[in-house]
Amino acid sequence: MNQPTAPAASEQRGLPYALGAYAIWGFVPLFFKLLETVPPVEVLAQRIVWSLPLCFVIMAFRRQIGDYMSALKNWRALRLLLASSVLIALNWLVYIHAVFTDHVLAASLGYYLNPLVNVLLGMIFLGERLSRLQGAAVVIAAIGVAILLAGALDTLWISLTLALSFGTYGLIRKVVPVGSLPGLAIETTLLLPLSLAAAGYYLWLGDGRGFGADVEISWLLAAAGVVTAVPLLLFATAARRMSYAALGFVQYLAPSIAFLLGLFVFDEPLKPAQLFCFLLIWISIAVFSFDMWRKMRAERMIEIA
Repeated sequence: MNQPTAPAASEQRGLPYALGAYAIWGFVPLFFKLLETVPPVEVLAQRIVWSLPLCFVIMAFRRQIGDYMSALKNWRALRLLLASSVLIALNWLVYIHAVFTDHVLAASLGYYLNPLVNVLLGMIFLGERLSRLQGAAVVIAAIGVAILLAGALDTLWISLTLALSFGTYGLIRKVVPVGSLPGLAIETTLLLPLSLAAAGYYLWLGDGRGFGADVEISWLLAAAGVVTAVPLLLFATAARRMSYAALGFVQYLAPSIAFLLGLFVFDEPLKPAQLFCFLLIWISIAVFSFDMWRKMRAERMIEIA
């Protein structure tokens, strides 16, 4: 009898790390709300500037500096990571803007859509085939987005930009032979010159809203690097200890927390079109998750047999 390659005990060892990563990502609007007086571009710039040193500390602890240096010499990897760095910067900027402008619900919807976008991108660019249930899930989600076109067009761009930018980012990172943390370090390295220029500009402007104007705000901006790097490290650890399918179930924790924050903490109005869209997205996710669970169960049965 063969032993399973991803036993239940291994899944359980990875689960706390996955829950930690997605819980931080889910509650991160509370952190960014503390910075809503700071221009979003400055928050993004400071986030990049302060995350790089922490990435180096963690890479040194995990002995991944060599991976970072090797990737810097790979021109094909660098070109792809330049594209992914632009995408993740766009994703972060739109997310910060969404929190600052009280559109956390729209941001939540974007990350609910992300797994379905991943499926479509895999079909288009990687030649992956959709199962019937996956196809049904995508159609149901598309109907939900169409409803937003009719009743919540003003925030639809936030949801779609977040879903498409992060989905495309994930697709690029999937084909780049660089680990999660060294890859993030290279992305932040590539973004660092513009980030330093933007941070320097706002510091020179001295309008009393950003870094250097207030001790608390300055510390919070520096802490943005921790908020960036720590959940990514937890996620990378979970990804090594859990199957990708199992990890897929946990990823809905972050947008669910953000949805509850937007509705009950930030008191954002839930438009009828948004409500119907969320209902259809949740149905779509249920169909999608059932299909994933069914495939996981079939694979486990084959491994055990």
